[in-house]
Amino acid sequence: MIRVVLVDDQALFRAGVRMLVASQQDMDVVGEAGDGREAIDVVAQTRPDVVLMDIRMPVMDGLTATAQILARPDAPRIVMLTTFDLDESAARAIQQGASGFLLKDADPEFLLAAIRTVHAGSSVIAASATRELFAHFTSETKPVPPQYSDLTDREREIFALAARGLSNSEIAAREYLSEATVKTHISRILTKLALRDRVQLVVFAFEHGLA
Repeated sequence: MIRVVLVDDQALFRAGVRMLVASQQDMDVVGEAGDGREAIDVVAQTRPDVVLMDIRMPVMDGLTATAQILARPDAPRIVMLTTFDLDESAARAIQQGASGFLLKDADPEFLLAAIRTVHAGSSVIAASATRELFAHFTSETKPVPPQYSDLTDREREIFALAARGLSNSEIAAREYLSEATVKTHISRILTKLALRDRVQLVVFAFEHGLA
């Protein structure tokens, strides 16, 4: 069972998402909050797997709350909710470790798929949208860290394609590899670069001028 916490200052929006999530056999809403400060307490009490976090809220915004929640050793996966395609706050949240973002008007089936994807650890949510987001907001490039040199030539090729937002199946077709082989390469890349998921891979690529 995927344990979900909803954080949004609009009670009507929370009610709609709660009904959607509760209708699924593999999901359960274990808590709700109307602002970031309340969210920190609810997450500590309920220990969810996934948090859907609104960015703009009173008392404490979602960005501040996300940073504090992700500082916990047992932190859940956090997906930011925003009304804007290109939201600088969403970019900052992803840099802090959020697993991606969704538009509030996203298709219900997409939202459910996103929760399952994040819970599974793949976090392939909107990798292409993440790339567009960082292309828009990232201006300062950091030096490439030494661990990047640990990647093999093949892994660097796969890294570059993943950084462009291509899925495993798209990379497999382009490189004439099986999806299982691509998945293995991605896993090794994430391990070598100490990255949690593909969204973080995209962030890494843009921050270090590798995209």
